[in-house]
Amino acid sequence: MKEKWNPYTWQKKVALHQPDYQNKVELDKVVKRMKKLPPLVFAGEVRDLKKELCKCSEGKGFLLQAGDCAESFAEFNPNYIRDTFRVIMQMAVILSFASGVPVIKIGRLAGQFAKPRSSPVEEKNGKKLPSYLGDMINAIEFNEKSRIPDPLRMIQAYNQAASTQNLLRAFAYGGYADLSTIQNWNLDFVKKSKQGSDFKLLANRISECLNFMDACGINNKSVRQLSETNFFISHEALLLPYESAFTRVDSTTGSWYNVSAHMVWIGDRTRKLNGAHIEFCKGLSNPIGIKVGPSADPDELVKVIETLNPFKENGKIVLIVRMGSNDIDKFLPRIITKVEKKKINVVWSCDPMHANTEKSKSGYKTRNFRNILNEVKSFFKVHKKMGTYAGGIHLEMTGQNVTECIGGLQKISDKDLSSRYHTHCDPRLNASQSIELSFLIASYLKNLK
Repeated sequence: MKEKWNPYTWQKKVALHQPDYQNKVELDKVVKRMKKLPPLVFAGEVRDLKKELCKCSEGKGFLLQAGDCAESFAEFNPNYIRDTFRVIMQMAVILSFASGVPVIKIGRLAGQFAKPRSSPVEEKNGKKLPSYLGDMINAIEFNEKSRIPDPLRMIQAYNQAASTQNLLRAFAYGGYADLSTIQNWNLDFVKKSKQGSDFKLLANRISECLNFMDACGINNKSVRQLSETNFFISHEALLLPYESAFTRVDSTTGSWYNVSAHMVWIGDRTRKLNGAHIEFCKGLSNPIGIKVGPSADPDELVKVIETLNPFKENGKIVLIVRMGSNDIDKFLPRIITKVEKKKINVVWSCDPMHANTEKSKSGYKTRNFRNILNEVKSFFKVHKKMGTYAGGIHLEMTGQNVTECIGGLQKISDKDLSSRYHTHCDPRLNASQSIELSFLIASYLKNLK
């Protein structure tokens, strides 16, 4: 007989990119402790997100999934969370105003603490150590003690995620997302830029519309959507002991939910049909993202989707395409053809970040804004040509004035990278670049009308 699924059946499969914890007894104690911790999200909220994602697969909505590459313990600050939330709200307004459809906002926040690495070893000045795998697993400092995986870091990650989620809820439902305050969303360092000026013009138009609606008796007191917003959280379901501990049965439906996030995704490096990550995620009722790189085999990808979503439930699967600006035109059409032939309901989302990473002349890992934009352009063009709907964007960004990605209207160059390069893993768009990209994406959404 086929074994019934539970949050630990993945342990009988090959689990890639998992840390080697030296103290297994300590690991078991931490997992048992996490099982008793309160959930970060609720099953009803997850079901609400799934309904919203249905719109994105039907051409009646657009998904904006954005946030930090890897959250860190050292840079945990309420102002950082606030500023990232503000920029995501600005981006959503720009995209919604252009498309005329609701924008579903999902943050890469409150749980994005673990990252798969291309190499298990990092070398500096001839010394080799295990790679930094995210603050949930080990520390970024380059010494032997810091790079030892520590199970207690999962507890610290949970505590920070809980604090972050509490603050995000307060922003979303406590008045900070009120459209009547849209003029205050521009960050100080963005205000004097062209992006800031463009957003101010858009905000003025929205304020005029709100004033007219208020005169008609429609305002933030009578319509909740004008003063509040739904804001969901997500992260990569990479560290399976952590994810398993927060996978629980919903008392109202009897279904399993991962209550550490509304949505989780499977990375391009762990998307193995018979692997542990697919086995774990197939039992979840949450929406599942699947990263799709240029090496993805279309036939195997279809089998992965069917394994995760055997009943072809709408709003369940988000295909996050990350091909690279040079490869997307070559590989995306054959993926779309195979998925569409099977009549599988998916949300098509573009991740123009991960396959466009390069090393600068100065030695920094960076991304070129031009390549990011080119991949987005190709994503929209391919879908338009094939008659499918480009339903979302997936970005690594921050509300801070960092210099990690080169290019854009700010004209950040290789020489500028060292001035404010703060990421713990991959380079992120700063607030100005994020807003600039949103206006450019908005122009493509207008063409879809």
